Amino acid sequence: MSNIKGLQFFGDNWKIIDLIELEAYIGLQILAGVYKSHNESLIHLWDENNGRPIFRATMSLERLMNTSRCLRFDSAADRDERRQRDKLAPIRNIWDQWNRQLRSYYHLHENVTIDEQLVPYSGRCSFRQYIPSKPAKYGLKIWALCDSKSKYAWNMEVYLGRARNTQPERNQGERVILSLSEPLPRGHTITCDNFFTTYNLAVQLLRRNITLVGTVRKNKLFLPREIVDMKEKNVLESKFLFTENVTIVSYVPKKYKFVVALSSLHHFPLVDEGDRKKPEIILHCNKTKACVDALDQLVTNYTCKRQTKWPVALFLNMLDISAYNAYVIWTEINPSWNTNKLYKRRLFLEDLGKQMVEPNIVRRERLPRGIAAKNIVKNIQENSKFAGEASTSNISARNESTKKRQRCFFCHHTKNSNK
Repeated sequence: MSNIKGLQFFGDNWKIIDLIELEAYIGLQILAGVYKSHNESLIHLWDENNGRPIFRATMSLERLMNTSRCLRFDSAADRDERRQRDKLAPIRNIWDQWNRQLRSYYHLHENVTIDEQLVPYSGRCSFRQYIPSKPAKYGLKIWALCDSKSKYAWNMEVYLGRARNTQPERNQGERVILSLSEPLPRGHTITCDNFFTTYNLAVQLLRRNITLVGTVRKNKLFLPREIVDMKEKNVLESKFLFTENVTIVSYVPKKYKFVVALSSLHHFPLVDEGDRKKPEIILHCNKTKACVDALDQLVTNYTCKRQTKWPVALFLNMLDISAYNAYVIWTEINPSWNTNKLYKRRLFLEDLGKQMVEPNIVRRERLPRGIAAKNIVKNIQENSKFAGEASTSNISARNESTKKRQRCFFCHHTKNSNK
């Protein structure tokens, strides 16, 4: 679809994008995030003196800008019709395929976390959200299911807002957790905050052999008066209530403040023996509840997001999540890789980006401007495992074209020879 758009924009001047060039384009986005340059001007990144030589060595600035301009994820022929049914129509197919791939590459640990992620976006979008508790405030809200230990993003769903002329959705938290946990294998425990947690949700998940642990809002109707009555509470006191499969605890960390939590995993009134005397349910929540926020922070450190249209902004967030997930898989398969270094993820992302752009550099026929960029192209074409015959022919053809031109045999060698 990007090639179709390119042919519409540029006609015969458009060079067809193939898989190698597309991977190089993605690799440059990842490298821009590694170098903390996602908000830096592209002209500055391609500058001969002050920019990064790897960008100029991979492709020209004009080619990258034209690719970004023509980047499309669906057919424009029936897009308007699909948008009437689905607000995510411009990127729906790729989003669904990507989600399936996330789930197929990783086996989750016992505990998982469900929470919201906000992709920063300030442009026009019918389902843009305002969340004052998030650093970006405005953006695209995504419900995410992540592994509590590794923070691997396993299943994600974009919140598209409510449809026109409809009532606000009731029990939205229950619906989100039931939807995200549908492909979840049995035997896992979900941790969530008080937006999602209800007694009815815990019972429904138990039917799938999935347990739930989460904090509860104090105004929920299923909570008995003994749990929410503040007059009968002492500091550091815990009060437990039990049903057949669900436990509810009320804990007072300090005066005039208490926390209510629900669990279908814990069935005994266990309390920590430390100074704070926290219940085991609260300790479990504190240990696993911040997984999605931590993932958001980790992704932001090396993000490749730029100010653009919302489908591309969502696609760039997919790249950030995919790069982090790849790092998780790599480190779990190779636990001894760079164990003595504190910046392993940066090294991984840098290697990933360079390996993605290398095949495109190998087949370049013209050397870029700038000594540093030229040296990168020459070294990669001479030493790369992708080089082969194609690279050799490129080098020999370029050497032939760069030989010093000789003066015509029939011309005189001096200007005054005719006099």
